[in-house]
Amino acid sequence: MTAETGEDLFSLDRWRGLMSALGLGGQDETYSALAAAYGARGRHYHNQDHVAACLALLDQHADLAERPAEAELALWFHDAVYSTRAFDNEAKSADWAAEFLVAAGAGPEVAARVRAHVLATRHDSAPPAGDSALVVDIDLSILGREAAVFDAFDRAIRKEYAWVPGFLYRQKRSQLLRHLLDRPALYATPALRDRFEAPARANLERALGRLAS
Repeated sequence: MTAETGEDLFSLDRWRGLMSALGLGGQDETYSALAAAYGARGRHYHNQDHVAACLALLDQHADLAERPAEAELALWFHDAVYSTRAFDNEAKSADWAAEFLVAAGAGPEVAARVRAHVLATRHDSAPPAGDSALVVDIDLSILGREAAVFDAFDRAIRKEYAWVPGFLYRQKRSQLLRHLLDRPALYATPALRDRFEAPARANLERALGRLAS
């Protein structure tokens, strides 16, 4: 259930509608594979609810996308491969998305664009302008949610990294949050920046304070 809509957007009907928009049709097996991946044990945040929340926000800002169906597909796949012990989750997720598209009959240019959108969610550099930036901003929107929602996200991330000793987690998490705060702007899309930038910075500062205490 998403806070934005009160409905589950991670659904077969939604997936089939997207496939129709992309001119692919069907592909129910891939939906089932994605559902299994996002429903895997240990996914306390990077799960179906996260994808549903991303889709809900995309619905609110679909007019900002040049190719909204491709942006949506990138959101379906962006955390499809996820292990807290790995460093290539986004690359594997991007490869899965591209391979799926080619096998389903989409053009190579579509696969390349969607792959680039997913790779941009590594958040290791500023995303390019356009749909990749929108996908990244939607993925990062959790940072600018209400304090209680952000705090629940923060706790869920710690659960996903439960295997990491406390002192090391605090160190690495603090480095990541500080890296985000040091950016001139967290969001590249003006509409999402106006909505999320200020609360995101307040949430990150509060999280850093907790990590230091």
